[in-house]
Amino acid sequence: MIETFVIHLERATARRPHVDSMLAKIPKPAQIWPACDGAAMEATARDQLLSQAPLFEPAYPFKLSMGEIGCFESHRSVWRHMAARNIPAALIFEDDVAIDQPVFDAALAMAQKHVSSLGYIQLQVREVKQPFHVIDQLGSSAIVRPQITPLRTSAQLVSLEAARSLLAASEQIDRPVDTFLQMFWETSVRPHCVVPSGVADLTAEAGGSTVSRKRTLWQKIIAEAKRWTYRSQIAAMSKRSG
Repeated sequence: MIETFVIHLERATARRPHVDSMLAKIPKPAQIWPACDGAAMEATARDQLLSQAPLFEPAYPFKLSMGEIGCFESHRSVWRHMAARNIPAALIFEDDVAIDQPVFDAALAMAQKHVSSLGYIQLQVREVKQPFHVIDQLGSSAIVRPQITPLRTSAQLVSLEAARSLLAASEQIDRPVDTFLQMFWETSVRPHCVVPSGVADLTAEAGGSTVSRKRTLWQKIIAEAKRWTYRSQIAAMSKRSG
């Protein structure tokens, strides 16, 4: 049996009604999981978690925001809970998604079939782009292995073994959690996707992002150039690593 967690930041009060509606649609047992507030972390704990030097290549080109640190630690806290309680698999949601029940139910059934062997299965809120390898298909639902792991951690089914591996690989962090998960050659966990997922992004309707940062126009231009270079490097390493 899987357990379900909805990561929710307590001070994001505009999202709470949506979280309550999510709880009515997702598998039980389900609980609201307290998100880590990066800005409220003790400085010592944050300094111990955040590496001042790049841990992996390619180096991440941006300084992590408090929201990104908190988001990563929120996922790590669920992985720790799984490891401490020997939870075989956990369905982990962030609190800004909408669920199409019939499609989601079929996707989850497919993901549950494969989670013990594959470890980490994303239910993406974005289109999973080619190239990818189809692992299994039943009706309209399929498990695929993308060449480049898609970004976003809106919803995923995670095995106990994968949670332990990800914890071990993230004792310190140097990039956001979704970019960390792309680096399967470092984590030993290769994320797969179930498509269609039945999960959609509802960030704006749920009260807005709690991670994004504001930039000037010039800062945005520079950031886009750095982001393009970094993603090109990740794409090249993903292809080389198979």
